[in-house]
Amino acid sequence: MNVVIAGPDENDIADAIEAEGHTVTNAPLGNRPGLEESGVHDADVYLLTDFEQATSIAVAKDLNPDVRVVAYAEGSLPDFASRQTDLVVDPQLLGPDAVAEEL
Repeated sequence: MNVVIAGPDENDIADAIEAEGHTVTNAPLGNRPGLEESGVHDADVYLLTDFEQATSIAVAKDLNPDVRVVAYAEGSLPDFASRQTDLVVDPQLLGPDAVAEEL
């Protein structure tokens, strides 16, 4: 499985996903060029770790309508973004290993 991560990785979610045998690519920015550069076109999962980049969810879905969107951060997503998100997880409630296992 190919996973694109946008945002800081303060909870080491990338390491946990790689430990499950998946390929991880970090998007330098959650904008169109950054997502294209990271290969979101071919990604199975787009994982956002910074809700301030919530608009990137719409961009990721535009570039790859079949990508599953996982938001892994504290706080709440704006309504427009939550409608396009498949799973929202608070790192305080579920650790990176458990999230990676569920992917």
